[in-house]
Amino acid sequence: MLQDNKIFSKVFLWMFIGLAITFGVGYYVSINENMLYNVFSKYYIYLAILELVVVIVLSLRIRKMKPMTAKIFFCLYSFLTGLTFSSIFVVYKVTSIVYVFGITSILFLIFALIGYFTKLDLTKIGIYLFMALLGIIICSIINIFVGSEVFDLGLTIISLLVFIVYIAYDIHVIKRNLYGIEEEDSAAIYGALQLYLDFINIFLRLLQLFGKNDD
Repeated sequence: MLQDNKIFSKVFLWMFIGLAITFGVGYYVSINENMLYNVFSKYYIYLAILELVVVIVLSLRIRKMKPMTAKIFFCLYSFLTGLTFSSIFVVYKVTSIVYVFGITSILFLIFALIGYFTKLDLTKIGIYLFMALLGIIICSIINIFVGSEVFDLGLTIISLLVFIVYIAYDIHVIKRNLYGIEEEDSAAIYGALQLYLDFINIFLRLLQLFGKNDD
């Protein structure tokens, strides 16, 4: 079994690298009008599809990937997310983004500590979290056609709660090395990807709830 302190140092390092790439790329694109125009007027659908393909390949094939390949895919996914992420720097005030980022970081820390130190077996709630996430996705698709703001608000709040709990769950799974990946660097990348996704989703939900528009 991988040593806790060693694997977690790598997990959090790569999670930080992924977030730095995403926010850095997003901000850079947002201050370059031509690039911003090209991303959202010409290539957005292709970027969104490529982003989805990369994360699916990384999730499904990481056990057979060499560590360097896994790192490249993770950085590529973070970069692609940054391109589509750039819109938040246009829609919301930078001060509001920084504030929500801080709140997200505090929530992440609290529930990461809970996941690490709890004596409860959090693996038992994994199936329920997955079912809740699947339900959120289905309801979100339905609401595209319904267009209910109240329904959307409810989904945002429920999504926020689900991903907050996912932090504790993923930390617990990483600690117990239940991803079934023996290669330390590959396991670290996979763990970083899960926590990265938790952080990004919580950040976006909080931004929807508390972010101030850049009028």
